[in-house]
Amino acid sequence: MNVLILYYSKGGNTRKLAEAIAEGVGQVDGVEAVLRHARDVTKDDFVAAGGLIVGSPVYFGTMAARLKQVLDEFVGVRKKMENKVGAAFTTSGDPSGGKETTMMSIIQALLIYGMIIVGDPMSATGHYGTACVGVPDAPAQENGRKMGRRVAELVKQLRR
Repeated sequence: MNVLILYYSKGGNTRKLAEAIAEGVGQVDGVEAVLRHARDVTKDDFVAAGGLIVGSPVYFGTMAARLKQVLDEFVGVRKKMENKVGAAFTTSGDPSGGKETTMMSIIQALLIYGMIIVGDPMSATGHYGTACVGVPDAPAQENGRKMGRRVAELVKQLRR
């Protein structure tokens, strides 16, 4: 079973956080992380995933247009995504730069896909998901790993 980590990254910061999340997923026995940039993901990647963690840089307080385009294009498989675990993450260039609104834009899409939404665990920040400003520092990467682990553990539990 696997967890798809779907992200859009132009400058590399969101990719770096996605990689930390993938490390967390990989820490759970029997669950594999599948890391895909928005330009490389397929509908088959969506359907095969037991969970979907979606990340974007903050673009005007919402997800990047290319990521939204993927979610719009793949809406035909949404019934196959029902009851799978979903989560969000983001990076921004400013401390008050719209991280929560960006995660909420992703969460809204995942809810429409019928997914079971979780935030990051209480041992991280216990909020909407993992986020950071600029390059993910060590604490942000650890929070990403914790969220990846949480989603992978829930995927595994739901598969039983």
